[in-house]
Amino acid sequence: MSNVFNFTFVPWFRAVAPYIHMHRGKTFVVGVVGEAIAAGKLGSIATDLALIQSMGVKIVLVHGFRPQVNDQLRAKGQEPRYSNGMRITDEVALDSAQEAAGQLRYEIEAAFSQGLPNTPMAGATVRVISGNFITARPMGIIDGVDFKHTGVVRKIDVAGITRSLDAGALVLISPFGFSPTGEAFNLAMEEVATSVAIALQADKLLFVTETPGVRIRPTEPEAEDNPIDTELPLADAQALIARLPSPEVPTDPSYYLRHCVSACVHGVERSHILPYAVDGSLLLEIYVHDGIGTMVVDEKLESLREATSDDVAGILQLIEPFEKDGTLVKRSRTEIERDIGNYSIVEHDGVIFACAALYPYPEAKTGEMAALTVSPQSQGQGDGEKILRRVEHRARAMGLSSIFVLTTRTMHWFIKRGFQQVDPDWLPDARKRKYNWDRKSQVLVKKL
Repeated sequence: MSNVFNFTFVPWFRAVAPYIHMHRGKTFVVGVVGEAIAAGKLGSIATDLALIQSMGVKIVLVHGFRPQVNDQLRAKGQEPRYSNGMRITDEVALDSAQEAAGQLRYEIEAAFSQGLPNTPMAGATVRVISGNFITARPMGIIDGVDFKHTGVVRKIDVAGITRSLDAGALVLISPFGFSPTGEAFNLAMEEVATSVAIALQADKLLFVTETPGVRIRPTEPEAEDNPIDTELPLADAQALIARLPSPEVPTDPSYYLRHCVSACVHGVERSHILPYAVDGSLLLEIYVHDGIGTMVVDEKLESLREATSDDVAGILQLIEPFEKDGTLVKRSRTEIERDIGNYSIVEHDGVIFACAALYPYPEAKTGEMAALTVSPQSQGQGDGEKILRRVEHRARAMGLSSIFVLTTRTMHWFIKRGFQQVDPDWLPDARKRKYNWDRKSQVLVKKL
């Protein structure tokens, strides 16, 4: 094994370890679109889910089957019919859905049963349990359109799913539900996954989709200055949905976003939109700081917010020990009161555990992240990364293309999170004039 491999693997594995600890024992609901399976991604997705489960995560997998049902219909000489983005399920479509679901469940169970030597699944034992966990009712007639055998979720068998997860199984759910009289209804995968996540109060809801996520300007095409918005606070996501037109097709910006918002509103801490086209997108989103898609997070649960004048005393108490040992430049109460609108904080039970300030330099399209501080009581629990993500989000909202920090002791923490060292001459002129050459702070920059 080469020294280069050792040099890269060991730091990478250590960087991943906090996320492994963080997610152990948590429950994730993963919705995979049928397009991902049609594109031949089932094997890699199953491998990644098996790996995630092996690290202590409880997984419910909900599969879609939109293209598979359409293929079945066309094979029978029928064309798919939709209204307002929802399938109209007549008798032929219901038969096609049942056939497609049966075939997909077989393929998924087979994918989790692979265990050939020298493959990622070698030695893995993934028991897959599926069943009639969903009770449904008919969607009925909407705006004069009879949706026939298309249904909506009525009830989730939480106890049955929980028992299966506690027994170490991966729970597989097809987008089908049954009425108390035994009638079958075709359901939307997105609604099933969202309903299951809410009923279980899952820690994460992840959609593996044909879209890369939600862009900073969602109605505009991909561009260097229009990247994926990696983190959307719930309030911002709700405001965005209110501005966007009602979705008709899965590639519309609000198609999956509305389900992510619904999940967070009803108690799911985080919901995600990931691209199946990127190999390992689940692993990248769960175990890498910057992620790969869009995450909607309910900040009320995180106690992550902008600071107010009432927080000045708590910020002073938090940063004082770090000012005394020279880690931070000393700031007066007057200075913090004056700049309080620049600060973001993490608060638990009325106590501030982390803070950081963002000072923008719009003429240079950059901003300084200053006074990043995490209480010794909560270090290693991710509060520093929460604050960093918040500052990045605020900087993007201001139209900044980068953020920078000045540090004398924590350079490696920033480098691990995508910052690169530059010469102090890189600083915007206004900040360069205030640079303390005696302190010799390192300047680190992260492009957004």
